[in-house]
Amino acid sequence: MPHAGAQPVAAPAAQTTAHEGILRRQAARESAARTYARALPIVPVRARGLTIEGADGRRYLDCLSGAGTLALGHNHPVVLEAIRKVLDSGAPLHVLDLATPVKDAFTTELFRTLPPGLADRARIQFCGPAGTDAVEAALKLVRAATGRDGLLAFTGAYHGMTAGALEASGGASTVRVGRLPYPQDYRCPFGLGGARGAELSARWTENLLDDTKSGVPSPAGMILEPVQGEGGVYPAPDAWLRRMREITAARGIPLIADEVQTGVGRTGAFWAVEHSGIVPDVMVLSKAIGGSLPLAVVVYRDDLDVWPPGAHAGTFRGNQLAMAAGAATLAYVRENGLAERAATLGARMLAQLRSLAAHHPCIGEVRGRGLMIGVELVDPHANAEPGAASAQQHLDAPLADLAPTAQPRPPAPELAAAVQRECLRRGLIVELGGRHSSVVRLLPPLTLTDEQATAVLDRLADALATAAHAHLR
Repeated sequence: MPHAGAQPVAAPAAQTTAHEGILRRQAARESAARTYARALPIVPVRARGLTIEGADGRRYLDCLSGAGTLALGHNHPVVLEAIRKVLDSGAPLHVLDLATPVKDAFTTELFRTLPPGLADRARIQFCGPAGTDAVEAALKLVRAATGRDGLLAFTGAYHGMTAGALEASGGASTVRVGRLPYPQDYRCPFGLGGARGAELSARWTENLLDDTKSGVPSPAGMILEPVQGEGGVYPAPDAWLRRMREITAARGIPLIADEVQTGVGRTGAFWAVEHSGIVPDVMVLSKAIGGSLPLAVVVYRDDLDVWPPGAHAGTFRGNQLAMAAGAATLAYVRENGLAERAATLGARMLAQLRSLAAHHPCIGEVRGRGLMIGVELVDPHANAEPGAASAQQHLDAPLADLAPTAQPRPPAPELAAAVQRECLRRGLIVELGGRHSSVVRLLPPLTLTDEQATAVLDRLADALATAAHAHLR
């Protein structure tokens, strides 16, 4: 592959024609629900590491990474070797949930990485190959184990696209799930931010559970993301996560950690819950655990294992190639300290982006953890959003003397879309997220080099300057 920092080159006419034809046929044949293809009109034909080459001959630095799936980037040698080994062995590729040496090796490697308090007494359920099916399994599990039906989830959450997962996500319209405020500094629902906002979130949760007239009966479980990804890249404060663990444990409520996007080193720890030191009762895992191929599992405490045979199944839960690729990926991340590398490099990139923000008033906040980074764009010319100062009147003594924080500017989704387009013109693929799609998200592979990180940030800075000049004059 070419040098990762190389700028995209002009494509020959024949390549351009083929590229455009494929895109036209996609638009004519595929559903209106397609998403990434609309904002990223490229036709990948080759890829290695951080770099994708399109059918038109142009090259891109991929900071989408399959929405976080590609922990080692595209076509990493250890992943390809693991897949070839299975193919060359003559092993069956489809075996439902039967035991195989490949599955045993994957499970052994996965359990080796789990938080010790869970690994010591864990059970695993292989689900359908998408993370949303693992979420469904986790919700079904805690309902069966507790005999209760309701659930607690958080504003801004994203847990998948099936019915139960959507119901627990922030965009739900028909709800049987109690919704709790997720702590955040920049757009704190209490107008406070920081430890103050997180403390109010915890108190709200306790009150909701202990008030017999809250309208929320004791739930079957609480599901949360240690870092909200699609919600705008909001890392949960470690102290708040510990409070959630204490609150749920004291009331016999299973805590489900959705680590579909945060897992396998992404946030600077192998599992994002490790930053806070908590041990959840249930972990939902997908994306990177399959080493770029479809795989999803639920790992949970053995005393929750009350399912009868067939209580949750799926025809494609025995993907041998994904298990081989996943085991190779997990081992490579563990053996090469890539979680620690993500913490170091991510902190450096966040610091550089915050320096950039000092020169661009359209950057409202830079936030993230490890190599899970978000840049929220705002309209610097608009009035600040209304505050939540009235929340001050309801605080207990320890917080009563604290004033609300300054309120942020309104989000700028059109500017964010323009930045994404300008990035693509410069050969950089980024994703948008957040409540109003105003957060530019970076999810580079954990194998990102210092040189590649510099190239990514340079292209992003140039794209931001161009888009801001055009949109904010």
